[in-house]
Amino acid sequence: MEIELLPPSAADDLPLVSRVTALVNHVYAESEKGLWQGSTDRTSVDEVAGFVRAGEIAVARVEGDFAGSVRVQRLDEATGEFGMLAADPARRGLGIGRDLVRFAEQASRDAGCREMQLELLVPREWTHPAKQFLAEWYDRLGYRVTHRADLAEDYPHLAPSLATPCDFLVYRKELA
Repeated sequence: MEIELLPPSAADDLPLVSRVTALVNHVYAESEKGLWQGSTDRTSVDEVAGFVRAGEIAVARVEGDFAGSVRVQRLDEATGEFGMLAADPARRGLGIGRDLVRFAEQASRDAGCREMQLELLVPREWTHPAKQFLAEWYDRLGYRVTHRADLAEDYPHLAPSLATPCDFLVYRKELA
């Protein structure tokens, strides 16, 4: 498996940006089923192109084929964050997600960050199987919940699209 941070010029590669967008939307549609009213895309081609232009999208390839992606950004001097983690469901079990997280952690370490953060959207009043799986997986990777944030407070423009009240669990991990 090869993982690379896309160069800003890749933002003009519409087929690649479209593939990243489609995979993220597909993975999130499954993992967030029941949280949103109707079908709500996680991202758009324009948004992903902007993240690529900013140097924030890494892609994984297995035998040269696109297999996953992650957004890596710096929140502040000490903290990196990853999000929009998506691995091709047809390649489940190959460690693509784990390797993308490790890549994000190393990129943040290399940038001088001492801590890594991620946010996980969870329903407030019931347990979502995919979210429970991810919570346990992040725990095994060494991430711990540091606080719970109300989606409606932090992202008021998204709240009307929710099908159920949701919170963000904010996870952090020290980067030794």
